[in-house]
Amino acid sequence: MIVPSIDVVAGRAVQLIGGETEAVDGGDPSKWMERFRLVGEVAVVDIDAARGDGENHEVIARLCDMGRVRVGGGIRDVETATGWLDRGAEKVVIGTAAEEDLLARLPRDRVIVALDARHGEVLTHGWRTASGRGLLESITRLRRLCGGFLVTFVEREGRLGGTDLEMAERVVTAADPVPVTIAGGISTASEIAALDRLGADAQVGMALYTGQIGLADAITSPLRSDREDGLWPTVIVDESGTALGLAWSSRESIGEAVETRRGVYQSRSRGRWVKGETSGAVQELVAVDADCDRDALRFTVRQVDGFCHRGTRSCWGDDRGISRLARRLLAIADAPVSGSNTARLLDDPTLLAGKLIEEAGELARAAEPGHIVEEIADLVYFALVKAASAGLDLEQVEEVLDRRERRVTRRPMSVRDPA
Repeated sequence: MIVPSIDVVAGRAVQLIGGETEAVDGGDPSKWMERFRLVGEVAVVDIDAARGDGENHEVIARLCDMGRVRVGGGIRDVETATGWLDRGAEKVVIGTAAEEDLLARLPRDRVIVALDARHGEVLTHGWRTASGRGLLESITRLRRLCGGFLVTFVEREGRLGGTDLEMAERVVTAADPVPVTIAGGISTASEIAALDRLGADAQVGMALYTGQIGLADAITSPLRSDREDGLWPTVIVDESGTALGLAWSSRESIGEAVETRRGVYQSRSRGRWVKGETSGAVQELVAVDADCDRDALRFTVRQVDGFCHRGTRSCWGDDRGISRLARRLLAIADAPVSGSNTARLLDDPTLLAGKLIEEAGELARAAEPGHIVEEIADLVYFALVKAASAGLDLEQVEEVLDRRERRVTRRPMSVRDPA
């Protein structure tokens, strides 16, 4: 599948030809991240740090907060690598410094080794120095130490002349079973599909920025369908991954969904339809994913009101548990129910603070499993009331938990003095 790329120079998104000549000034990187994050991981490269000409840490940290990011450029030591992983990067991309003594000290599955090659020879130091090492030889030497390779064909980078599919196949074979991402020259959606069939992802920059490849075309190009109408079954889930329903998608409906960030689908009998256009139960499109066989899609959405035409949260009825409770509490915060305990808590921060402290203490003292469960439920309720009072939803809490799980450096566990 596609991995969109954001290359950063002096705080701006750029596209370079051959790593040197600036061809596109894309302006604020955040606007590209907002667009690209729809498809999953986005490669963010600090070109200044790679060249030793400064750094763009604040800009890239902001992009880490916006979505799933693999960070590269100028990462040459354990401290810098773990710093980005702790900051929330899904992965770090290490180039010139990718040697055993460094890689062995990092979590393998979070490290991508970047090998930049010109005509099969690996280059270092921002593509400026020939190493004398062969590309395939380097892959064989390093594949046990990393969780992926990013291979850039420098002679093709930024030139939109097409990538080297023959060499890409040799790279995938040499790296097996380590995943491979190919960059350099990719100029058509059919090349993304061809790389996908070889078992490689396609990292694309210039073709996306210039509009030569549309984001929707990049998403759909690897897909296949055994239906005469060419439609793909599309599982629709909310931000927590709970299934809301099943619909169908076409290339045209996906194109409109990507451009408008709405839930747009293709009915088998009625044609294109936009979820909520008449009912008001609109969807904000958060992410689009293809399944492992490339014959089905998953749309992750923020759903307003119920998804089902019967008014329920999903086509299998209403949901349960914490996500349902969090939504109900947010609704009460927006339109308080007179006389309810939740409304009292929302209206009295001192009472809410006291209940949080009280329930946390009771949970700490609980010993019997049944009692522990009851106290956890109490504390979760009051914590979600606190979140609702600030207009925060459960997804935002889950994002923090996910980000903390990605941390490599752990703080010592100790109890702070309440004074």
